[in-house]
Amino acid sequence: MLMRTDPFRELDRMAQQAFGAVGTLARPAVMPIDAWRDDDTFVVELDLPGVDADSIDLDVERNVLTVRAERPAPRNDRELVAAERPRGVFSRQLFLGDTLDTDGIRADYENGVLRLRIPVAERAKPRKIEIGTDGARQAITA
Repeated sequence: MLMRTDPFRELDRMAQQAFGAVGTLARPAVMPIDAWRDDDTFVVELDLPGVDADSIDLDVERNVLTVRAERPAPRNDRELVAAERPRGVFSRQLFLGDTLDTDGIRADYENGVLRLRIPVAERAKPRKIEIGTDGARQAITA
């Protein structure tokens, strides 16, 4: 299962979203997500509209999945009339439980949405355990 992140980091993320801060390496911009379980797979979708797929970087270390991306600033030769879209560096860390198979993560990027599929580890799936009693065996679903 996915584990919740640091509440102070979430508060900072909401403040950035409300005030439209530009993302830097020290203070990355907001990257909203949806996450759900679909049978034996966790699905995570991250909104990254306007981000080039080549700028997206995914790393897994000790059950922490880090997603980084960058949307470049507009060219300096333009006079902006409105600039509401967040720019700069985007980053998000997801703390994955021990029940997920980090070696089997698949990622797809389409229409500005990064979709991650994280399979549940085989050891975490329900299985039957046989119990032996005086020569007779009985199956119990665990």
